Amino acid sequence: MPDPNDPRVQQMMAQLQQMMSQSASQGPVNWDLARQIAQSQLSNDPAPSSPDTQAVIDALRLADLWLEDATSLPSGMTKATAWNRGQWVANSADAWKELAEPLADKMTEALNGLMPDDIKGMLGPMAGLMKGIGSSLFGAQVGQAMAELAKEVLSSTEIGLPLGPAGTAALLPGNIKPYAEGMTDVEDGEVRLYLALRETAHHRLYGHVPWLRAHVIGAVEAYASGIHIDEEAIESLAADLDFSDSESMRQIDLSELFRPEDTPAQQAALARLEHILALIGGWVSHVAGKAADNRLASLGKLTESARRRRATGGPSERTFATLVGLNLSPKRLREATALWEAVTAARGVEERDQVWSHPDLIPTPDDLADPDGFAQRDSALSDLDMSIFDQLSVNDPREDKDEDDGSDGKSPA
Repeated sequence: MPDPNDPRVQQMMAQLQQMMSQSASQGPVNWDLARQIAQSQLSNDPAPSSPDTQAVIDALRLADLWLEDATSLPSGMTKATAWNRGQWVANSADAWKELAEPLADKMTEALNGLMPDDIKGMLGPMAGLMKGIGSSLFGAQVGQAMAELAKEVLSSTEIGLPLGPAGTAALLPGNIKPYAEGMTDVEDGEVRLYLALRETAHHRLYGHVPWLRAHVIGAVEAYASGIHIDEEAIESLAADLDFSDSESMRQIDLSELFRPEDTPAQQAALARLEHILALIGGWVSHVAGKAADNRLASLGKLTESARRRRATGGPSERTFATLVGLNLSPKRLREATALWEAVTAARGVEERDQVWSHPDLIPTPDDLADPDGFAQRDSALSDLDMSIFDQLSVNDPREDKDEDDGSDGKSPA
């Protein structure tokens, strides 16, 4: 142990305390560091040109019009826009806080647990050192993840959650261009329109199902609460840390530290999160396909490309694998899409969308294995009054809470 009375040790510890207290004051994630690292990785990031921006706006508006025949949910889009990568990072920061901080809290707990009580007593005010280290570590991890995703994400909702402001539908033309080049014999305009359909479909769902966002975030938090942090891996990582080397901080991979606990509660949380994300993705795929039917000549190729992107680990999969420690299953997405198709065929569009009116009505995991059985099952859906959707605000309920009482903005489940 270094001599705590040594002036050099005292000076070093004072400098370290100052640096870490700045991180700790940010909470479980150093968001200033996260944004700094993300933006530093996004070189050559011009703003969308005027023609590209107008093409995106036109595609989003047309897609939203096409959806009128494919879903009974009203439009959830209040603004259509084009973003570059840096704008995607800036506009998605608030959503990342909801996704990343539950797991960051677990990291902080684990780091504090590494320090023996007698050492904590000796350090006094320095006992919060581990909190600052955890905040910096996770800030670096989130910043790196945001930068990598920003380089290829195609819209504001690609991970299954609307990451931008409520009602703002956005595509990234700079990323759509290389994506479209990978599909031969498909016009760029068709690619843009198909992506716009998926984007506006997400906004209709989240804009008019007020319990949905809180349900997804709650599932993330429940899953994170059961994550086990590998203390040996943390000790090994801490031995090699160099906070003065920004490149070293960017290369940190925290995913190896996360181990789901093999408990019934953790398995249930995992299943709940996978299931709701599959239902959302399946509904969006089905509705977008219905809206584009007989309108996009390359619909089959566009749908298959989206499926391959999911199966090979697209942005949504890497997001949850990196920040939540969860690997999503492409098989569940296919099953969910088939279920919504079966419900539409058996009950029609309105009754299909009424399934979202309450969390108790959504299909169970067992229903995914028997979509026709769920579609044909007698239920109270036909007795529901569709006017419920007219009473729901297009605006995200979080905004109203933020303006009224400054609360954390989570809508009630």
